[in-house]
Amino acid sequence: MNYYFSKTVIASVPEAAEKVTTLLKDYGFGIITSINVKQTMKEKLDAEFREYLILGACNPSFAFNALNAEDKIGLMLPCNIIVQDKGEGLCEVAAINPKSVFASVGNETLTDLACKVTEIMDAVIRKLD
Repeated sequence: MNYYFSKTVIASVPEAAEKVTTLLKDYGFGIITSINVKQTMKEKLDAEFREYLILGACNPSFAFNALNAEDKIGLMLPCNIIVQDKGEGLCEVAAINPKSVFASVGNETLTDLACKVTEIMDAVIRKLD
């Protein structure tokens, strides 16, 4: 089982980030964090890096249930999605596979919840065009 789902699309990083954000909203997810890796590397290291965003996606109901099932699961939240420039007008969007990541916890309630979120993350990536 892979720890992520990904798809390469013809889009700029901002365009792909907007598309994935819109698709996530259809499933009750919002972006609660956004890290611009290119900008951070330039500011902190004076290093050049490709366009690369890390988006933290959260569905409040799923997060609430996960935190009630396992109090330290916050270490694995939110669900991260990366949007990165692959050159030549291509962009890769990759989302975490919660089922793969949460399997190590060994909490059946959490596993059931992770399966639902995994289906959503997979569907969002598949719907990108």
